[in-house]
Amino acid sequence: MPLDMSAIGREVGPSTVSWDSRDAMLYALGVGAGQADPYDELGLTTENSEGHTLAVLPVYAVVLIQRSGTRADMGPIDRTKLVHAEQGFVLHKPLPLEGTVRVTTKITGMYDKGSGALVTTTSTAVDAATGELLVEADSAAFIRGEGGFGGPRGPAGAAPVPTRAPDIEIATGTRPDQALLYRLSGDRNPLHSDPAFARRGGFDRPILHGMCTYGITGRHLLHAVCGGDPARLSSMSARFTKPVMPGDPLTVQAWIEGDEVRFRTLGAGGQPVLDFGTLRRKP
Repeated sequence: MPLDMSAIGREVGPSTVSWDSRDAMLYALGVGAGQADPYDELGLTTENSEGHTLAVLPVYAVVLIQRSGTRADMGPIDRTKLVHAEQGFVLHKPLPLEGTVRVTTKITGMYDKGSGALVTTTSTAVDAATGELLVEADSAAFIRGEGGFGGPRGPAGAAPVPTRAPDIEIATGTRPDQALLYRLSGDRNPLHSDPAFARRGGFDRPILHGMCTYGITGRHLLHAVCGGDPARLSSMSARFTKPVMPGDPLTVQAWIEGDEVRFRTLGAGGQPVLDFGTLRRKP
């Protein structure tokens, strides 16, 4: 079995990552800001608009973790069989328009799911100047064909979304070139741009980054349940359940339960592509 079980608990980093307002605006465009109306989200896409103060999307916190390159070695796995399975983050304070963080990551578990293995990681990002904790992020990767090694199944997952009709439903979409735009924020995995690589992974063509779907969802929920105020969105987690193709329509559904919002995102054909979602907001 290629998975290296001794990697559990191994820490990688710290690695330093910096960003500025250009990175924040590029990310916002990559997750669809201004796509429906170029002048509708100027607070995310331009620094020179009267009446708008430029802000960073909270979900960009996870991109900073990914950009750090603090990827723990799982062993000699076939990366064409690896897909992003789950993602969550907690923001301890709003992201500034520019800054530098030190990121540390460690593998927290390797679980036997039968048809594959689930590898979980935890990352932290601290302000490089002050040492103050800025972001905590939990992630999981599913590796097809690596199960059956007799390991633990892992902890129970998040509860499903409510069965009643959603309180909020937002129809949105993706561009045919969405993955090419999103990858400019740092995720250069060829699964999302190279047709030959995508075919080796079992897909007819490159798929959209799961984190792009996650970012699109987070952007819409920011407006729908947090009044567009990044300081109100404190955490967000979800499971990736089905791939999205660039150009596919999306529908974000949300159930409001006080300061907690349950959500999922449907893709083409009405099937969940992002599910078991929980967002927590401040009053």
